[in-house]
Amino acid sequence: MNPPPPPSPAQDDLEAMLARALRKPVPDTEPAGASMPEPAAGPKRCGFVAIVGKPNVGKSTLLNALVGQKISITSRKAQTTRHRITGVRTVGATQFVFVDTPGFQTRHGNALNRSLNKAVLGAVSDVDVIVFVVEAGHFNLADAKVLALLPAGIPVILVANKLDMVHRRGELAPWLRSMQERHPFAEYVPMSAKNAKDIQRFYAIVEKYLPEQDWMYDPDELTDRSERFMAAEMVREKLFRLTGDELPYTSTVVIDRFEEEGKLRRIAATIVVERESHKGMVIGEKGEKLKRIGTEARQELEKLWDGKVFLELWVKVRSGWADDEARVRSFGYE
Repeated sequence: MNPPPPPSPAQDDLEAMLARALRKPVPDTEPAGASMPEPAAGPKRCGFVAIVGKPNVGKSTLLNALVGQKISITSRKAQTTRHRITGVRTVGATQFVFVDTPGFQTRHGNALNRSLNKAVLGAVSDVDVIVFVVEAGHFNLADAKVLALLPAGIPVILVANKLDMVHRRGELAPWLRSMQERHPFAEYVPMSAKNAKDIQRFYAIVEKYLPEQDWMYDPDELTDRSERFMAAEMVREKLFRLTGDELPYTSTVVIDRFEEEGKLRRIAATIVVERESHKGMVIGEKGEKLKRIGTEARQELEKLWDGKVFLELWVKVRSGWADDEARVRSFGYE
């Protein structure tokens, strides 16, 4: 592990940083991650960047923007991300290996949440830099619990995300000063993951914390996750998005069959719920809800893989699976 670089002039002068961060942003209509910085000259760099934070602060949205393609699912439901998702982006001479983590769980001490917290702690234990994501202008007990878990000796960059949602920018300055007192952050980055210019600026900030070494992945690779894994995640995203708060977060998706025939994929998957009443929510009247989940997941996967997808979905009840250590592991959790 390389020692953290010395503080930048911007970090020595918090007021200068605040002045830049709080100025009125330039309107940006480009999709985040679509426009890349000019390749940087110099030696190759490569390193791991853990993205951590409480549930629902925009970690997966940030990862997708940084990678330039959707590889981590998103929804308004907390605890959507359940696995360590690795996203790769090569910019100029630097390869960034981003690790998206589940939001740290402080409630519901079941086997599933113990698995999720294990994934968070594992992700931050051996990285080059940690990106701690909070909502700009907000910090509560759940944020504090995540911050307290971060190991000493690894530089931490504070990302004040959802800057576009802050209407009174003047209030952000005292908030940033209070964050400076909470932890010796290496950098302070107010930004919006939806703004392409913010994403470009973020690469340049993170780059200097990565060691000089050869790349770990081919430059065109975007993730280390398999297509089978991505199929299950896309179905789970549509499940959560289309059932809203009615369906408990303990529902999951298991891939029963995954076959490739050229550019065609044939996939059969099972949506696992804990109660018969949940099964009815997923299927919907005359099967319409399940059909819509399947259609939207199939369309997303066809866009991702640029090929035809046949997707079959089934729904099964497995009572108490989230409290069963063996079953949690059998469904692919650590």
